[in-house]
Amino acid sequence: MTLESARHQVSSFELKLPKFMVFCVVISSLGFFCNGWVIGSATLPGKVTHACEITSTPYSKVFPDCLPMQNALWGFAVASFCIGGLIGSLHGGHLQNKYGRKKTITGNSLGYIIGAVLISCATSNAMFIVGRIMCGYSCGLGSLCIPIYIGEISTTKARGMMGACTQGMITVGLLISSVVGLPLSTVPLWRVSYALGAVPAIIQLIIMPFCVESPRYLISKSHLDAARTSLQRLRPNSNIEMEFYNMVQGQLGSQMAMEILADTKNYQTMDKFDTQDFQKAKSDVLSHQPEENLRDPMNMIQIFQDPLIRRIATIVIIVHAFQQLVGINAVMYYSTTIFESVFSSSSMPMYMSIVTVGLNFVSTMISIFIIDRMGRRTLLLVSVGGACLFSVLLVIGYVYNLGNLLVVSILGYVCFFAIGTGPIPWIITAELTPVYASSSVGAVATSMNWSMNFLVGQCFPVIFAGIKGYSFVIFAATSCMAAVFTYFWLPETKGRSLEEIASEFKQTF
Repeated sequence: MTLESARHQVSSFELKLPKFMVFCVVISSLGFFCNGWVIGSATLPGKVTHACEITSTPYSKVFPDCLPMQNALWGFAVASFCIGGLIGSLHGGHLQNKYGRKKTITGNSLGYIIGAVLISCATSNAMFIVGRIMCGYSCGLGSLCIPIYIGEISTTKARGMMGACTQGMITVGLLISSVVGLPLSTVPLWRVSYALGAVPAIIQLIIMPFCVESPRYLISKSHLDAARTSLQRLRPNSNIEMEFYNMVQGQLGSQMAMEILADTKNYQTMDKFDTQDFQKAKSDVLSHQPEENLRDPMNMIQIFQDPLIRRIATIVIIVHAFQQLVGINAVMYYSTTIFESVFSSSSMPMYMSIVTVGLNFVSTMISIFIIDRMGRRTLLLVSVGGACLFSVLLVIGYVYNLGNLLVVSILGYVCFFAIGTGPIPWIITAELTPVYASSSVGAVATSMNWSMNFLVGQCFPVIFAGIKGYSFVIFAATSCMAAVFTYFWLPETKGRSLEEIASEFKQTF
């Protein structure tokens, strides 16, 4: 490339959806597809898995027709993936700091594969539960490292859209597992439904090595040449120097940024607009101490000792807690009871469950296309506001025994949850947190998410058994609190680089 042609390249800040970047996002997001499959695969087979009719002539001499369990044990077996998720999320920060985002995501595929094999070949309850925990471990680890990887490689203009792809993949996994699981909800085909969850994980294991490592992670390890090469592949046919400079200054400090500025060749490739920004950046660099931004990766104790990171971590953790405490799992749990009471056909509740999952998918797709226009904060306010409204309508429908209102409320709740509360917590984890603290903050926030997931899953049936439909007053109140918190404390991150977001936090602290 000649100097003259380099000068006239478009700035990488102007790019939106470079093909290779989208490829890396899609392949890494397959982990969330597996997550959705793990959640959905246990729904439709239902009693076939643990309460099938025992016959004198089983289908196989090796594998039993089903795994007899009492309802309490079955409930624990299904929810045990949350335990694995909690372990994976706590362990994930160390793994991705040590081995990098790309290798961690690649290795994470193995948990889904091993878990799917154990479950589909289970000959005992323990084997089934261990398989669920293995899948849950990969769910937890992937929930941490995949959103961070996507946030770090995405362009500023499409970071919200790319980040929402994770939730989109969950809904696709849920939807396909439901559709495929419908004809497989028999003996012995229920095993096939669980085994199919390994397919996307195998694809990810094979293709993920062809993706690039996060440039920001490479910079944090002082591998500047590799980081530049990685960024250029993610931003093909564009001038990356200003973006690369911002990344280096944001992570390695002013001294390293000065060295970047001293590179005459890189400076000369700037177009006029970038050169003006570069000159301003140079004056900013010279006005600070060289070691100002140089930071080592923080552990989970250090993030609460640093006042700035503690504030960021608190916001991220609370948003993750609200994602589960607004009651999405409880609504999905209650929906089965509603559909059975409203529809006389024995098969209709099963089809309505698929409709609910399909609406979840459509709403998430809408979120992907509007999140970079509306912004994270606005969309989250709309989402939790809608969740609050339809939680109230669920209570009204229960009090006055209005079956149609109950069905509409469930569908409306799922729709509003999917457009904001579903994807945004995963997006802001990477957006709000500086790279040196992102792994530990993400680990704590993701652990909180899985803990609240498990808490709601275990407590709601007990609460519902005691006060029935009035249970949703709790979720209406929680949604209202989430809206207040979002309005007063969550900053907008739309249209700004990760370094700009971190810098603004420092200025306002």
